[in-house]
Amino acid sequence: MAANAPQLDITCSRQFPEWMAEQRVSLAFTTYQTGKLFMIGLQPNGRLSIFERTFNRCMGLYGDRQTLWMSTLYQLWRLENVVEPGQAVGEGYDCLYVPQVGYTTGDIDVHDIVVADSGQVVFVNTLFNCLAGISETHSFSPIWRPPFLSKLAAEDRCHLNGVALDRGVPCYVTSVSQSDIVDGWRDRRRDGGCVVDVEANELLTTGLSMPHSPRVYRDQLWLLNSGTGYFGRIDRQHGSFEPLTFCPGYLRGMAFTNDFAVVGLSRPRENKTFTGLQLDENLAQRDADARCGLQVIDLRSMDIVHWLRIEGIVAELYDVVVLPNVMRPMLLGFKSDEIRRTLSIGKATTLR
Repeated sequence: MAANAPQLDITCSRQFPEWMAEQRVSLAFTTYQTGKLFMIGLQPNGRLSIFERTFNRCMGLYGDRQTLWMSTLYQLWRLENVVEPGQAVGEGYDCLYVPQVGYTTGDIDVHDIVVADSGQVVFVNTLFNCLAGISETHSFSPIWRPPFLSKLAAEDRCHLNGVALDRGVPCYVTSVSQSDIVDGWRDRRRDGGCVVDVEANELLTTGLSMPHSPRVYRDQLWLLNSGTGYFGRIDRQHGSFEPLTFCPGYLRGMAFTNDFAVVGLSRPRENKTFTGLQLDENLAQRDADARCGLQVIDLRSMDIVHWLRIEGIVAELYDVVVLPNVMRPMLLGFKSDEIRRTLSIGKATTLR
């Protein structure tokens, strides 16, 4: 690496490792800007364990201890943990995620991913402005599109980006706008964002600024109003957004564990997509600069109680997941021979 190349520096609040140990969780997050999937756990000495592998433009991430789904530039990957509970590999890693199945979708700009209780994988197909499913024979199978779009077209008209499960089915989506022309969402970044009720097929909330990562948790609909920097929730009866916690950065990616929300922060790029937003004004008002990393919000006080800060080559995150009952995860990528040499044996079967 050249002497002047940007480095990666990850620091955390003093009690962040203790919080992870108390919650018995690890964290995983994607950064499409540098094409990395990171996994944050704990070493036996209590210090952070940081593991990363390269996946081209990785974005959407969904899963748990056993299975992870992740979108990349033109594929959707299923990664499986091959370590049995109570076992470990390498230097004390209790989870090893291996890419097992890859679906070729083409470059359709897949954002959020969820798995319904039925087992159906549903993802946000941002290029075609719709929710879609895996196809065994094609790039994708359309499932639903917002009512304000006149047709299915590869034009990224409204910049659909987020999807939330409720009662085990996709129920809410976020969109940067209601635009019905190619690339029209860029003209509506400041206040054109909306939440759409999928089941009712109607708008639930409008007037948002580049909203992301809708999540239903404890029967409440949570949201990142990214263009303002606010974490908050939607009153589903009245459709209003309640801003609760200001976070110093462009918000994307959200997951929950017990009484805490974990949200992702990015440093906005200096281009037309991220400039001219209320986030700039809110940061200036607080004499703050945008950060990249993770913030842990206590849902009882709405205070930021722990943080992970990333500086250097990584400036933007997209998605984050909590891995329950995982203390030190690792994964295999495609840039070295380790995926060729790592073997595991499943349960024996018989001919049918």
